Amino acid sequence: MTTPLLDIRDLHVEADGSPVIHGVNLSIPIGETHVLFGPNGSGKSSLLATIMGLAPYRVTSGEIWFKGQRIDALPVDKRAQMGLGMSFQRPPALEGVTVEAFTAAIGSSALLESEASALDFNGFAERDVNAGFSGGEIKRWEILKLLLKRPDLSLFDEPESGVDLEHIAAVGKAIDRLLGADTPADPQRTALVITHTGFILDYIHADVGHLMVDGRIVGSADPRTLFSHIKAHGYSMPPVTANVSQTI
Repeated sequence: MTTPLLDIRDLHVEADGSPVIHGVNLSIPIGETHVLFGPNGSGKSSLLATIMGLAPYRVTSGEIWFKGQRIDALPVDKRAQMGLGMSFQRPPALEGVTVEAFTAAIGSSALLESEASALDFNGFAERDVNAGFSGGEIKRWEILKLLLKRPDLSLFDEPESGVDLEHIAAVGKAIDRLLGADTPADPQRTALVITHTGFILDYIHADVGHLMVDGRIVGSADPRTLFSHIKAHGYSMPPVTANVSQTI
């Protein structure tokens, strides 16, 4: 059996002393895109932040494995160096760090102009990262950042929320371009995507959808089938779910 790129085993997490994730199991094979649905406060963003190793989230029991190595005790920078990357919902401003300097620091200066143009992000190179950016500009920069870094596993926290209709397509196509490459020089990548609006499903190929409620993944199904059910019936599982490669 092929080792999954990401393997989460009976994960329990707390933040500032309060439990936020309760026994999550999640396995994502190389090259698959999984989508995470759930109501506000269900633990979706907490799960992504825990995978990335961000404060104040603390694993109290369970394990996170990435590329066959246990990472739940590793610091953020080590996880990033291994190939993890995250698009944040509310990232901080980096005063004194320009977009151009950030891009140079990750060794992607040659890609900045072309990738920025595709996201209507030209003219931002000399601006400090996220400083004075609108909500939509922040989201476009977060996608651009991953396009420049090209991590093996991308974590997207509501990439389409706050983006105006004019730029939804550009964001969706950029994510599809990041994940859809499949050549020896640029292999297909893996992703876990949180969405509330479902707009992102119009632009990416998603393999599996998961429903998270009260800090637990309660079921998995075809992502479009699951989202259609949620729109019609709220946050519950369809009566008959698709045969997916998840053990919940």
